[in-house]
Amino acid sequence: MIHSEQPSSTEGRFELLVQSIIDYAIYMLDPTGKVTSWNAGARRFKGYESDEIIGEHFSRFYTDKDREREIPRIALETAEREGRFEAEGWRVRKDGTRFWANVVIDAIRDRHGNLVGFAKVTRDLTERKAAEEELRRSEERFRLLVESVTDYAIYMLDPEGKISSWNAGAARFKGYQADEIIGEHFSRFYSEEDRAAGIPKIALQTAEREGRFEAEGWRMRKDGTRFWANVVIDPIKTPDGRLLGFAKITRDLTERKHAQEELEKTREAFFQAQKMEAVGKLTGGVAHDFNNLLSVVLGSLTLAQRRLQQGVDVSGLITNAIKAAERGASLTQRMLAFARKQELALEAVDLSDLVRGMAELLQRTIGPGVTIDTRFPLILPHVQADARQLELALLNLVVNARDAMPHGGTITIAAQRESVVAPEDDLEAGDYVRLSVTDPGEGMDEQTLAQAPEPFFTTKGVGKGTGLGLPMVHGLARQCGGKFVLSSDPGSGTTAEIWLRVDTTEAESDQGAAPAEPEDAVTVDSLVILAVDDDPLVLENTAAMLMELGHEVLQAHSGPEALQMLDRHNVDLIITDYAMPGMTGEELTQHILASQPTLPVLMVSGYASLPEGAGTSVPKLGKPFKEHDLSRAISDVIAVKRAA
Repeated sequence: MIHSEQPSSTEGRFELLVQSIIDYAIYMLDPTGKVTSWNAGARRFKGYESDEIIGEHFSRFYTDKDREREIPRIALETAEREGRFEAEGWRVRKDGTRFWANVVIDAIRDRHGNLVGFAKVTRDLTERKAAEEELRRSEERFRLLVESVTDYAIYMLDPEGKISSWNAGAARFKGYQADEIIGEHFSRFYSEEDRAAGIPKIALQTAEREGRFEAEGWRMRKDGTRFWANVVIDPIKTPDGRLLGFAKITRDLTERKHAQEELEKTREAFFQAQKMEAVGKLTGGVAHDFNNLLSVVLGSLTLAQRRLQQGVDVSGLITNAIKAAERGASLTQRMLAFARKQELALEAVDLSDLVRGMAELLQRTIGPGVTIDTRFPLILPHVQADARQLELALLNLVVNARDAMPHGGTITIAAQRESVVAPEDDLEAGDYVRLSVTDPGEGMDEQTLAQAPEPFFTTKGVGKGTGLGLPMVHGLARQCGGKFVLSSDPGSGTTAEIWLRVDTTEAESDQGAAPAEPEDAVTVDSLVILAVDDDPLVLENTAAMLMELGHEVLQAHSGPEALQMLDRHNVDLIITDYAMPGMTGEELTQHILASQPTLPVLMVSGYASLPEGAGTSVPKLGKPFKEHDLSRAISDVIAVKRAA
């Protein structure tokens, strides 16, 4: 409330101040509401000159509707009663247009408390009102947009994670209506395991700290079923950084996840079927590689038989035949490993000894028209490799080199130590040995060179190659921690390099290593052993080995026959083949363990690996095996029995 004062010397300056203000309409009303003064601001946005409006009632600034509701009268009565009136609303200019005004009316009284009039201040807020209205419409459109989305759950969380809004998409695939879920914590959508692990809390903390959180995982519907969700959480903050809450967008990707899983299963099955079909079509090519080995076996044994009759020492020929047979077994294992993804048995390998031990076999395999030259340094560290697979790989490379020289020539096998300072070309930093096989033969063009390492690709024609030689070498090198490099030019020959990691345990092994044990039979007390195999030749060979080791042998050609013999004889050990018709070795073992749980059983199999769950309860011995392998396996089985 304003009190009227006597005129003073400052009155003129005060009037000048009021008259200079153009952003506010400041004017006086008499007690009845008639205008008694008018400033520049009032003139600017109401449109009246002072001589047009002074003496007129201020109600003319109101809309017809407000005048019908007697808003001007109520405003003055409120100001007189309470000393002040403030409101916002539409007002009318001289030209009939409207503007949004903020109005303040103060009662003016003299020092005796008598009402002498009113001071009225009006501000034009039309632009602000328009901006607010546009913002309101925008927010309304956004609200309708969000609420109409059905493929995404879009909702708001307060800073503690409680739900403050809910759209149709959330209701559709989470199952809650808005009145059921608003005010509840969003962690109810997570599984019990995720809640126990604190995943909801971590999600909000990550969003607040990093500005965004995104993840995929299983979420729970109202009915308890799960769906696979993609979740994005963004923090909502004020301009000064104060956290207001979070915006959370969730999408149901269950169908896509199931489709991806089915696609992966189908793709894996398809790839495996393709690979097995290709392996099945390689009979002719595999026969070619086996013929290389069998020619050595048959040739050596034929010569041994002839020279034996002449009384000549044949030990070298027999040794050569044994080595070729071992490499044939290695080829079989490698084929099975290729089909079943079998891992290699890495060990420290002396490349100089390995190549020296293969020299005679390699020369006999490639024939008299080709010679082999070896170039090894005086000192070469051991490498990490599977010795048998490395021998097979080297044999493959030498045979390929021979086939590339139809008119003969020299194959060079060399080795050189190399150091890789920084990771490069799929090699980790470290020390390696580069084993190379080089021929001066026909070479390969760029396209052939690019295809050469691919499985089942061969240039040797039908029945003359498996197409697995170079892929096997490549896979061997990678599994040993190295790499395979093939370089060639037409007419300039080919060099194949196997990079193998230096064995870092070599020094430690050398310091504390005991002398290697010879492959003699391990001594075991004479046992009564029941040998079971459906193949008469294999059974006879196994029985001969067992008798050579000093054991008494019973023979059964099937699982049921073995069970019948167990009813009639007391035996110390069962040695059974796995793959037998009617009753497998696994089924036989289960029958035996059910009735005689302490009777030791040794499972024998020619597979690279047994089916999942098979043979897991008993020791296993892979085919083919030598007398030493059989003796060692028996010793281990008996030792376990005694310990038990």
